[in-house]
Amino acid sequence: MKRRDLVKKPEVSGYRMVRRGTHRIYEKNGSRPVQVPDHNEINEYTAKAILKAAGLN
Repeated sequence: MKRRDLVKKPEVSGYRMVRRGTHRIYEKNGSRPVQVPDHNEINEYTAKAILKAAGLN
């Protein structure tokens, strides 16, 4: 999955990027921060785990 496609889902639900390095950190009030690797392609299993951590399925 492309990173830009993965990042759209948390952003639409209210997450915003707060830091950028080897991982991009997204935060939302009342929720745990979510880390997204700064790669062009993200493994499907990793993408599913990121969305699950964000509470998005």
